[in-house]
Amino acid sequence: MCGILGGTDPGWDYAKALECLRHRGPDAQHLRQVRRLNLGFARLAVIDPRAVADQPMVSQDGSVWLVFNGEIYGFQALRRELERDHHFRTFSDSEVLLNAYLQWGDGFLEHLDGMFAAAIYDTRVERLVLFRDRPGIKPLYYYWNGREFGFASELKGIEALIGRENLVVDPTAIYDFLTYRYVPYPKTLFKDVYQLPPASRLVFDLRRRELASLDKYWQVPMGIHGSGTDVDEACRELRRAIEISVAEQMVADVPLGFFLSGGMDSSAVVAAASQGENELRTFTIGFDVSEHTETRFARQVAELFGTVHHEENLSREATTELFDQMKTWYDEPFADTSAIPTYLVSRCARQKVTVALSGDGGDEIFGGYRWYTLYRTFRRLGFGRTGDLSRWVEKARDVFPHGPLHRVLNLASLVGSDELSLYVQLMGGMTRGEKRRHAVHLGIDPDYDDLWFFRQFWRPDLPLLTRLQYLDFHTFLPGDILTKVDRASMANSLEVRVPLLSRRLVELAFSLPEDLRFHGGRLKGLFKRSYRGILPSTIIEREKRGFSVPLQYQPAAGRRRFQERILEEHYGIQP
Repeated sequence: MCGILGGTDPGWDYAKALECLRHRGPDAQHLRQVRRLNLGFARLAVIDPRAVADQPMVSQDGSVWLVFNGEIYGFQALRRELERDHHFRTFSDSEVLLNAYLQWGDGFLEHLDGMFAAAIYDTRVERLVLFRDRPGIKPLYYYWNGREFGFASELKGIEALIGRENLVVDPTAIYDFLTYRYVPYPKTLFKDVYQLPPASRLVFDLRRRELASLDKYWQVPMGIHGSGTDVDEACRELRRAIEISVAEQMVADVPLGFFLSGGMDSSAVVAAASQGENELRTFTIGFDVSEHTETRFARQVAELFGTVHHEENLSREATTELFDQMKTWYDEPFADTSAIPTYLVSRCARQKVTVALSGDGGDEIFGGYRWYTLYRTFRRLGFGRTGDLSRWVEKARDVFPHGPLHRVLNLASLVGSDELSLYVQLMGGMTRGEKRRHAVHLGIDPDYDDLWFFRQFWRPDLPLLTRLQYLDFHTFLPGDILTKVDRASMANSLEVRVPLLSRRLVELAFSLPEDLRFHGGRLKGLFKRSYRGILPSTIIEREKRGFSVPLQYQPAAGRRRFQERILEEHYGIQP
């Protein structure tokens, strides 16, 4: 895993920006000026650690340059195909990506699977191409003010490159954070700075100094398999896809391990990995609160597959200390408390390994979130059908901000919500009424669409549970889950791979009919059936728990207060 950056303005501070990304790539750092563009690279050496595989990497004829953050899955087979027409100097997947572009031009992404954020500078046509992987596993930010263009793996890299004093905070991004609990792409904390959306490609024309295009190169395929698909055949196909994905992502020239929470997703990844000959290392985080910790389940799976298991506990004191560090990891408001144990398990793993595989993404593609069935229940009861009642309820909650009546009004607000506002509340975001005073303070237009991010991925044509999965895959997954894991792990110079989000698995899962994905009317029904006899029933049947810290550990009482404290203490923004 690495950090990348670049820009068109020769006066920007590229050395300072590269230093800000050193945690992403402590093994080597390089800056290179190539014609009209400056490129920077900080390397975490994972595949072919020799200096010859460092970046920026250039084609043999010197015409095309690459900086690349991530991994290409199954790159060995792609290399064999490309060797017919291209000479290779390294054993890296970076050079495979570069030669794939030389071979297939703009169509090269169709030949790739992986987690990646990269930039290709083609001097033959003076064109810079930025692209990001399909689920949005790896981050990529860019700056464009109509004159100069720059990019970096993290927002702190942009800040250092341009100069914090030259950036202006976007009030709507802060307001959106109150709704979604993260800043939704393509926005960032600053005006003129953007997140490249998942599965997107941006082309910048250096001759004309303009954004030539920004488009999606991939869409989630829906409903390919018919409703008559045999459940046992689907289970075999699903297990095989997981095995292939895990095997592809276990390729590394450095020590490798696994995050193991004791839940279905990470346990299935470890089960697939255990079929090889390698001794596995697993890592888990527990809590001092016995009823909240899950270490006994992780230990059960570790003993079943004979892994070398490592455990560490998170204390209340450590939680407070790490809360104060969250701003340095995320660079903009981010309110998922599970970032803290994720950071700690990454720190624990980095003492033994350089790469770890996790089970992230399983809830989105297999349908595992409890709020899916809760949302369906509320809808059947008539909740989330109109917004007429909500305006009265919001005014009443202002009059009664605490106590039993306030709790009754919270329930009433669910009745009066429209369907997307209902979902926001189930996800823990603030309602429009709760944000009213923030809106006034931030100068938000009264006609501002609070739900713009959810609205663009809301598919009424899909069955309800699939509709929620589709929404989460495009919003919650890249905005919260993958952002959380990337920043918390890379702050420890640890590469985390997510085999359940390979292209093969995502396309397979979403192509299945809803009744098969939720086989037996259960969350993760097909996934659970697939691992009967492989994982213990105590793992398959146990109730899902999140990775958030215990309530008594949380630096602020309640999600709303946690969001407000982040704004106050990390960004100096008063509620």
